[in-house]
Amino acid sequence: MLDRRLYLHLVTWLGQWPAGPGLHVVGSSRRTRPAWDGRLRPALGVAAPGSSVLSVPPDRVAAVRRLATELSFPGLLTALPRAVGHPAFVARDAVFRWSTAPSPLPDAGEWVDPADPGFPSWLRLFDREVLVVRDADGRYLAGVGVKRHDRYGHELAVGTVPAARGQGLARRLVAQAARRVLDEGGVPTYLHRPDNVASARVALAAGFPDQGWRSYGVYPD
Repeated sequence: MLDRRLYLHLVTWLGQWPAGPGLHVVGSSRRTRPAWDGRLRPALGVAAPGSSVLSVPPDRVAAVRRLATELSFPGLLTALPRAVGHPAFVARDAVFRWSTAPSPLPDAGEWVDPADPGFPSWLRLFDREVLVVRDADGRYLAGVGVKRHDRYGHELAVGTVPAARGQGLARRLVAQAARRVLDEGGVPTYLHRPDNVASARVALAAGFPDQGWRSYGVYPD
């Protein structure tokens, strides 16, 4: 049975869930409004085994549905940026994971303001606390930011400096952040490119199994 928090996230984020077999193209006004980082995501899809929902702006539904009948998935993904009115954007797909039982790994970091100039630029995009590990001299080693897509779905993004990799920091941070998301009433999600073996290992070790779900969409380059 699908966790209620995940269900509420998908309904809110995409505009519909669940779906019957096959691909369902739906319209959502959320695709015309800025996302967590202030930038548009004019197409977002989640695919579970046997069915998927693709969310696009309401005025693009007919055109995308037509493409979906004419093209295989790889072709549809390539055509999506232009079909939703943003030909300069890029289409990407990812493994979609979530967890309601993060691994019981020890905490690794502290929640701090993301504006610290010593943090990497990707971490400073977040407007709320980020979870960070620093060395004895205060230098950044690894961190997690939380993409709050809606009230229920909070996606975790993690990064580690090359010199600190292989120490298990990323998996501990992800599990720690996931516990906080669950305590706050949300569901933590984790997305990574299908060929990113290192990220897949972090996710699995932190308690985010691969259940055969995928995510895809159109993003600013």
